[in-house]
Amino acid sequence: MEFNLADLFEHAVEQYPDREAVVANGARRTYSELEERANRLAHHLADAGVRPGDHVAVYAYNIIEWAEAMLAIYKIRGVCINVNFRYVADELAYLLDQAKPVAMLFQRQFADRVAEVAPKVTGLRHLVVIEDGTDADTDALGAVRYEDAVAAGSADRDFGPRSGDDIYLLFTGGTTGMPKGVQWRQEDVIFALGGGIDPTNGDRVDRPEQLAEKGRGGVGTFFPIAPLMHGATQWGLLSNLAKGQRVVLIDKFDAHDVWMTVEREKANVIMITGDAMARPLIEAVDEPRPDGREGGYDLSSMFAVSSSAALFSPSLKEAFMERLGVIVSDAIGASESGANGVGVAVKGQAANQGGGITVKAVPDSVVLDDDLNPLPAGVVGRLGRKGNIPLGYLGDPVKTAEVFRTAPDGTRYVVPGDFARLEEDGRITLLGRGSATINSGGEKIFTEEVEGAVKDHPDVYDAIVVGVPHERWGQTVAVVVQLRTGSAEPTLDSIQEHCRTKIAGYKVPRVLRFVDETRRTPTGKPDLPWALAVCTAE
Repeated sequence: MEFNLADLFEHAVEQYPDREAVVANGARRTYSELEERANRLAHHLADAGVRPGDHVAVYAYNIIEWAEAMLAIYKIRGVCINVNFRYVADELAYLLDQAKPVAMLFQRQFADRVAEVAPKVTGLRHLVVIEDGTDADTDALGAVRYEDAVAAGSADRDFGPRSGDDIYLLFTGGTTGMPKGVQWRQEDVIFALGGGIDPTNGDRVDRPEQLAEKGRGGVGTFFPIAPLMHGATQWGLLSNLAKGQRVVLIDKFDAHDVWMTVEREKANVIMITGDAMARPLIEAVDEPRPDGREGGYDLSSMFAVSSSAALFSPSLKEAFMERLGVIVSDAIGASESGANGVGVAVKGQAANQGGGITVKAVPDSVVLDDDLNPLPAGVVGRLGRKGNIPLGYLGDPVKTAEVFRTAPDGTRYVVPGDFARLEEDGRITLLGRGSATINSGGEKIFTEEVEGAVKDHPDVYDAIVVGVPHERWGQTVAVVVQLRTGSAEPTLDSIQEHCRTKIAGYKVPRVLRFVDETRRTPTGKPDLPWALAVCTAE
């Protein structure tokens, strides 16, 4: 047995065959059922010509077939390609041109887009359509129906040996650019994101079998809410399946649907991506239920809320702790680095913690200067990680050389661009993404810190901060604001006065724009080019 995703899942199946593994929108699979269907699909893909190392794309919302497909692909040593379901045809074509899949599984509702793009993708020779109740025609595509593919494949687990060197590939679009494929050895990504290193205490497992052993103490139900096309939810699924736990998925985010799912499935931990999910969730707790039932939601099963990948404002952390009595944690990291650390909010202190997110760092995380020298406490530098890190970006040696760098002593680091500071107690404070940092008169201003201050204003529902050109200072702070329903527009003076109680005066916004709705990715990250265009429009 190896530190390999398929090996870890299969070992968990052997330990807990009758446990429920995944629930998605009402569909349910035990570990043995998930195993059998993944085996059948794996054999179908192999019979269709998918070979070890081949790329297979999955284009779907969070449905149970996504989980089956991912496991099937890894079983035959293929490489799963995550497709952003929001992409228009040109963006999809770009992604597929970079990924070069030989096969693609897609929901029928995306058939028209697939028909427009697939003929242009060199090497794409096999399509599988997943039924979703829509009626788009796929006859011209020659796509095999998903259930027919599963029925035709053998249920046997008769695959050859696998390796920790098998590839895990995650396409990440970030907030500003076209998607990039981050390539990992599976063994490395299991230690960076899949539970091989416990981010709460830095402990490493010695044997792959140890992950499944963690499930002997009982079954927890984990509910990652973001799309499976995002790394946070993929690892919420994969890491918990390796440990014999139960995972709940939902196809589209709606705050009331989330709470009804928590109530129905008795979820213990929900995983969100920052304020874009946190704010509607906490507000929905006190709103009338859409099903007409009285008495609010029974959320007594839930004991923790974990956020990653986007800003989780201190005021919202306090609201979750106060209103629901749950543990609130932030995980920091990136697709390029894995988890860098986890921080747990302290009730009564989150709203006063100042800028940034302070976490207990994993042992391989470090704050570096521009020459890759570790920095002492109190000095701002770049967050880096060594040890189990990716191979680089797919097909992009220039970008790989920029982000994955080797120090003079031979240590290889990944340095994605986040600014951070080592604290005296050994913890690390994440300050902001380097690409989004504002330089105003030589002062670095971290957009996430300003956003947290603006969103604490009572009339503000959401905010995105960007730097705009300034004749004297080079850049100045601008903010795009979505107001709470029924709120009057606050003045710029009002926003500034409020922010000055949270952050230094030079950081407060100088430009204010109101919109009906802010634009964010499905994972809660801000659409920075859009916000910049709004703030600079005449």
